[in-house]
Amino acid sequence: MEPVTGTSRQIMRCADGVTITAEGGARFNLVDRNHDGRPDAISLLNKAVLVDVDRARRPQSFEVITPQAIAAVRGTRWAVDVKNGTTSVFVVRGRVAVGRPSAAARVVLNVGEGVDVTKGRAPLTVRRWPPARAAALLARLGQ
Repeated sequence: MEPVTGTSRQIMRCADGVTITAEGGARFNLVDRNHDGRPDAISLLNKAVLVDVDRARRPQSFEVITPQAIAAVRGTRWAVDVKNGTTSVFVVRGRVAVGRPSAAARVVLNVGEGVDVTKGRAPLTVRRWPPARAAALLARLGQ
């Protein structure tokens, strides 16, 4: 992890084309399921991360796992925020599949769309995020 000068954010650049920007104070762990030395996922417990996956360098999927949701992609850029029992996912570039860990049903988000996931069984509702909401989340991540 490299600290970002003048902020509390940190950036991790993986050799296989995954870049993770973590908000200051974010609690997360990297997950390497196949033990090849490259992360396959992030387990995020609080605050926000911005994940950028270069599909040309990493053809396999990459996930962000939270207590409420799993967001999985191949070649995209998206932000995930965990707070107050809700996981919010917003897509900057590409497409992201989002679902609850305990359910097979998923929604697919496109650029500019987001979803708020809480525990329970209510259907996930994809919404185009207002510019102010998207900008506020991305500003916390230096974007």
